[in-house]
Amino acid sequence: MQVVADPPRAAEAVPEISGRQRVAIEQVTPQIDGGRFAIKRVVGDSVAVEADVFADGYDAVCCRLRYRREGEPEWACAPMQPLGNDRWRAEFVVSHLGGYRYTVEGWIDPIQTWRRDLRKRVEAGQDVSVDLQIGAKLMEQAARRASGADAEKLWAAVEMLRDSGDRDRRIALALEDEAIELARRYPDWESATRFEKELQVTVEREKAVFSAWYELFPRSFGTFRDAEKWLPYVASMGFDVLYLPPVHPIGRKFRKGRNNAVSAGPGDVGSPWAIGAAEGGHKAIHPELGDLEDFRRLIAQARDYGLEVAMDLAYQCSADHPYLAQHPEWFRARPDGTIQYAENPPKKYEDIYPFDFETAHWRQLWAELKSIADFWIGEGIRIFRVDNPHTKPFAFWEWLIGGVRARHPEVIFLAEAFTRPKVMYRLSKLGFSQSYTYFAWRNTKEELTAYFTELAGLSDFFRPNLWPNTPDILTAALQTGGRPAFMIRAILAATLGASWGIYGPAFELADHRAREPGSEEYLNSEKYEKKQWDLENAASLRGLMARLNAIRRANPALHRNRLQFHPADNPNLLCYTKHSGDSSNVIAVVVNLDPAHKQWGFVNLDLAALRIAEDHPYQAADLLNGETYTWRGPRNYVELTPELKPAHILRLGGA
Repeated sequence: MQVVADPPRAAEAVPEISGRQRVAIEQVTPQIDGGRFAIKRVVGDSVAVEADVFADGYDAVCCRLRYRREGEPEWACAPMQPLGNDRWRAEFVVSHLGGYRYTVEGWIDPIQTWRRDLRKRVEAGQDVSVDLQIGAKLMEQAARRASGADAEKLWAAVEMLRDSGDRDRRIALALEDEAIELARRYPDWESATRFEKELQVTVEREKAVFSAWYELFPRSFGTFRDAEKWLPYVASMGFDVLYLPPVHPIGRKFRKGRNNAVSAGPGDVGSPWAIGAAEGGHKAIHPELGDLEDFRRLIAQARDYGLEVAMDLAYQCSADHPYLAQHPEWFRARPDGTIQYAENPPKKYEDIYPFDFETAHWRQLWAELKSIADFWIGEGIRIFRVDNPHTKPFAFWEWLIGGVRARHPEVIFLAEAFTRPKVMYRLSKLGFSQSYTYFAWRNTKEELTAYFTELAGLSDFFRPNLWPNTPDILTAALQTGGRPAFMIRAILAATLGASWGIYGPAFELADHRAREPGSEEYLNSEKYEKKQWDLENAASLRGLMARLNAIRRANPALHRNRLQFHPADNPNLLCYTKHSGDSSNVIAVVVNLDPAHKQWGFVNLDLAALRIAEDHPYQAADLLNGETYTWRGPRNYVELTPELKPAHILRLGGA
């Protein structure tokens, strides 16, 4: 066994102790990794804070929540209410973009203790003359800490308690709320205990948690000007984010051919992710798409249709990227003198060169990469879909996102991180607004229930964005399940999560052709060639997409990731509910997970959790199919046919 000595350390300082601070504060929630990372909210959300606050002995304890915006010197405060067993709760609303801080403060409440004990002695018929004098002293201390009208009222109460005359009147004053509650506003703050950490909240705009994405390759439609003609089509389906794969010049050396062929043919256009050519790099537009003015025009036109353009942020280069000649020190050289291309064995990406983040020149590299994000923000982009963030250092993302948000708190980052769960979660903690998930590969009732139950427990920092397909992912379920499989996966994605997206038009046209058996690659993938899409195809699921997004917009229950699963006696029926924060809007979803067969059975709703009376009938209005049912009690029958009616999306309410 090898023994390694720890490096020498300076002597640890002994914490300063105050004998008057008797209150303990523990288990403050929410906090992420002991306060290392900020929790996430969007503007208008509330932050519900709970803590264990208690003291030795039997004295009454009081506590409050302290909160403020970053940069503001003054704290706002909210009294915390007891939940039982020394647990306390309060909440505050985050009303601005940026950062907030919060903590908890607790103290012994001698006035509340005194009144509690006085009431017991009065009820027992004991002499309380000394107790009244004690109360007068406590009120006097509060009066000296108060000012203005409050001080005058407290001094009057002091005189009354010290008056040796009417005993019953003095007792009544001591037991009434007005004077006591006034005195409790002015405690001895020197004896208060404050939780040792100031916890943080990152506040983003609504689209960071609730959004509907549509991915489109503009080159398949021609130029940016040509792509403008299809904006009404995307908008008609109710999507609000139009995501464009990289729009930069594409390298020619080692360019991939159609269907990911190692060598390109004469007319092959290459992968947009092989960024960089003689025409420029990450801050340039592919000349076949247009120029920066055309790009700005597309952003403006999209905005007119209620669409916000999201841009791909892919930190990698082709062999022709100007960076390779200008900064060879930013790339990893192999022993044979060649530059290391990207690999995910056995997959090889010969047309892509990753940056070497371990270079001695990492500071210059980081600064240049951030300048790319800054450049496109200057051109009007406020949403980035980040390609493979898990292959870059955690510290880099924390630095970059923090730096961007310091000036532009409205910028949203989506992590395309199909990697190990803990890596995905770490990226979210570091600042990514949303993340791709394993949803595409979760198909059975057990898989979906377990996975989304796990994600629900991470809602303070991890926001899922659910994609049933991407240009890289055509799952076996979509390859073999026919049109109903696409319908089922769209309904699940649109309702299980507050954010969802599709790669279109491949999805609404139900393109299910794989390059080869066992592959998740599309046949004739749009990653390597331009495609001609029949957007007017009668079999298109365009209408379903529009209906789903309309339902989502109209129902606040679907704007967040609050989720509860309910039993169904058929393993092919998945039942879950979502509700708005005040439960005024309750949505129940029942999905047939079998794309080939009709399924039926009984679902059992937890009506108490949904605040629905068990002894009264209630309406279940199907927002997807336009039918309304009258349900009674928790147990109700459903029957779903995949091609005609694969699911119910039910708004529950009084009959």
